[in-house]
Amino acid sequence: MKEYICSRLVKSEDLNHHGTLFAGRTAEWFVESAFIAAATTIGDPKNIVCLNIHGLVFKCPVNKGDIITFTSRIAHLGKTSIVVHCEVYSEMKAMMPVDGYLTFISIDDDGNKKPHGLILDEPKDEKEALIREKAKNLR
Repeated sequence: MKEYICSRLVKSEDLNHHGTLFAGRTAEWFVESAFIAAATTIGDPKNIVCLNIHGLVFKCPVNKGDIITFTSRIAHLGKTSIVVHCEVYSEMKAMMPVDGYLTFISIDDDGNKKPHGLILDEPKDEKEALIREKAKNLR
């Protein structure tokens, strides 16, 4: 499945009281990145809404001046749901400080669930297969 990539520069206004990247700002960017993957895949951003953020895991702090890259890809497709896996990579530390899953729902113009009709391609490698397997078990 196609990967969607967004990068951000961590600035002073993005920091918490510890002087590291605020979890709320990270979550905002995380959802935005995953939304881009889901909306682009569905074809129209007005036809999806975020239902759940699963296991947004923070593994280490991110500092001011760091450049972080969000890589999102579709991990699972249900009848109306779209599960996106997102990884955050620190360009300065060469590590992955955050990753997790988000579920979006396909809706019609009245806000009711509607089937999206999408089909997931075959995983391109073992890593993608593991991401997809984990996504299947999210509820």
